[in-house]
Amino acid sequence: MTRANDSYAFERGKRQQRLRRLTGQAIGDYRMIEAGDKVMVCLSGGKDSYTLLDMLISLQKSAPVDFELIAVNLDQKQPGFPEDVLPAYMAEKKVPFYVIERDTYSTVKRVVPEGKTTCGLCSRLRRGTLYGFAEANGVTKIALGHHRDDMVETLFLNLFFGSKMKTMPPKLVSDDGRYVVIRPLAYCKEADIAAYAADQGFPIIPCNLCGSQPNLKRAEIKAMIADWEKRHPGRVENLFRGLQNVVPSHLLDTALFDFDNPTPEALLQYRADHPLPNSSEIHEALAESELNPWVTAFEEEPPQVIASTGSSVQSP
Repeated sequence: MTRANDSYAFERGKRQQRLRRLTGQAIGDYRMIEAGDKVMVCLSGGKDSYTLLDMLISLQKSAPVDFELIAVNLDQKQPGFPEDVLPAYMAEKKVPFYVIERDTYSTVKRVVPEGKTTCGLCSRLRRGTLYGFAEANGVTKIALGHHRDDMVETLFLNLFFGSKMKTMPPKLVSDDGRYVVIRPLAYCKEADIAAYAADQGFPIIPCNLCGSQPNLKRAEIKAMIADWEKRHPGRVENLFRGLQNVVPSHLLDTALFDFDNPTPEALLQYRADHPLPNSSEIHEALAESELNPWVTAFEEEPPQVIASTGSSVQSP
């Protein structure tokens, strides 16, 4: 029994270290947090936001820069929402905690027809409220708990249902430049986060507004990707790395890459200005093309016609 407990404790420790390391790496790679930042952690009561807060509290102690942390929960007035859970949890943390009360639930239920997905409107209302709080309280970074799997799923959601190749970026500046959203868990796997949440015994609060909706497109995408990963382990990691290795010239977006250049004149001029170091390779290629029997065969022999059941078919 002792050996089993030791093994479990070892795995827990490794998982915590891995999440902390990957969070710190993502923050550094995308310069998410800088000296003097006031970072607002959006705490929903789900496994992701609890983990995010834990990781940032841990990193704050040894970070190379000084930054401030606060936590905020948006009480959307969902029926049955346990209002005491998060305040009780945060009472044990040395992080300022705020609850914003906005009845977005009634708005969403009134506007969205029964049976339709509420996520789009809900997220817009939630974002607007959080932006307003950030503006009023000198917040410079808004931290959300989205992880690696969320980003891969969002890529396919946008691709399959929106005809756009985009996902959740690790760091996003709003269109007007007033707000910066960061996702420090960008490199972390959902499975690790779920296991860590179980390790820590976080008081999880389910989302009764959208989490219980059947047949959500995200659930379909999640199932598809899970099946891929089951049959081909490592595929999700490859997909995520692909988001970091984009080649614009090998896609089709004319706004992303200038497909007009070079002109024939510019191309020939470039070749003249930058001759190959070994011109013999060109002469060899020309000689090979002149002696190529396949080229001369097609030039000299007329096309064959094959008769087939009364119709004529020209062979290639």
